Amino acid sequence: MLKLKRFNTYRFLSSAVVAMTLGVFGCSSGNQTAATSTTSDKIEVVASSSILCDLTQQIAQDTVELSCLMEPEQDPHTYKTTPSDRKAIETAALIFYSGYQLVPRIEDLVAATDTPAPKVAVYEEAVPEPILAEHHHHHHEEEKDEHAHEDEHAHEDEHAHEDELESKAEGKEAHTEELEPDPHVWHNVQNGIAIAQVIEEKLAEANPEQAELYTKNAEQFKEQLQKLDAWVKQQVATIPAAQKTLITTHDAFNYYIQAYGFADSEALQGLSTEEQPTAAQVKELVEKVETTKVPTIFAEVSANDQVIGTVAREAGVQVSEEELLAGALGVEGSAAGTYIGMIATNTCTIVNGLGGQCSELRIEN
Repeated sequence: MLKLKRFNTYRFLSSAVVAMTLGVFGCSSGNQTAATSTTSDKIEVVASSSILCDLTQQIAQDTVELSCLMEPEQDPHTYKTTPSDRKAIETAALIFYSGYQLVPRIEDLVAATDTPAPKVAVYEEAVPEPILAEHHHHHHEEEKDEHAHEDEHAHEDEHAHEDELESKAEGKEAHTEELEPDPHVWHNVQNGIAIAQVIEEKLAEANPEQAELYTKNAEQFKEQLQKLDAWVKQQVATIPAAQKTLITTHDAFNYYIQAYGFADSEALQGLSTEEQPTAAQVKELVEKVETTKVPTIFAEVSANDQVIGTVAREAGVQVSEEELLAGALGVEGSAAGTYIGMIATNTCTIVNGLGGQCSELRIEN
């Protein structure tokens, strides 16, 4: 069972040198002394995801009791809420959740919880004009088990409705009507900066006594993100132009593709661990990969490895040995265990896989 994680200390990157080479990311604290708070001064803050937790922690430091509902590397689309999640939301003074239906069950729980605390859909506030993308329904066995005793007619109606939507989507105009906001906004570092700004503002409103500290920390962190953004662009520029196509197993990298100048191939997008494509579909996927001329395609955590391997083998390309983190941070303490580390790790995986050369990331304040 998922245990609720509380952070009473902070990991802050100011006055630090962040070094990364081929996926190895490390940070060291500087000599600055953080403002300390007694337990009685701290407000309780809930953040739904590891990404929101990390950004909140960078800005709030030790002035809050931070409850992170999801563990790193958990699939946000299939996450199941727990009684401890409800308790944390009920007692929090401030609630940060993703928005744009990234974690549907947490959004439902937040909406259903009667609390005077501000409920902030962070990504919706930070990125009010999201990329619109085709919505993929996530069918998982655990969801089937959970709903096994629900009304069968309701399921029939739901599937009939989905079939109708798919049919309408065949036409370009109808397809456009079925596009939905892509919630994976953080893969564009400029959006990460906007997210940090929203978090700073909401923390200051909830805890005005610490507003000055939040502003200072947020400004330092946003400077680091600007440097990260510039570094990503420099690394991507080393990829041969003919190979600058990103083929992944899920459509989570639209913002990265748009921000950093990639061509997008949807050859493998939408695969899940349960869905097994037919032989004809595999052949079609292989043909699409072959037309891109890329040397590497990329899997994500919890992706359909068997199908990816088959497609790569028949198309004569390799699958990256390193999986991309599409929906969450890596485990705490790993190269991708922070927002900066996750972006840097993904970038080096992509750049090296597509024939570029990823250099060391150094951020100094």
